[in-house]
Amino acid sequence: MKLKLYIQEAYEELVHKVTWPTWKELQSSALVVMVASLIISLLIFIIDLSFRNIMEFIYGLFY
Repeated sequence: MKLKLYIQEAYEELVHKVTWPTWKELQSSALVVMVASLIISLLIFIIDLSFRNIMEFIYGLFY
């Protein structure tokens, strides 16, 4: 009985009380996430490449 009431109340809240974003807002948000992800991945790539070169230099001193 409690489960049925919970599902019914959750449905009512999702249908009548939640304001869902418009398609344009979703596209805009997705674009922001994609650009931010690209920037972060490029930064990580640059840091990784830098550390690799530094470590190769350090190891090269001992061989």
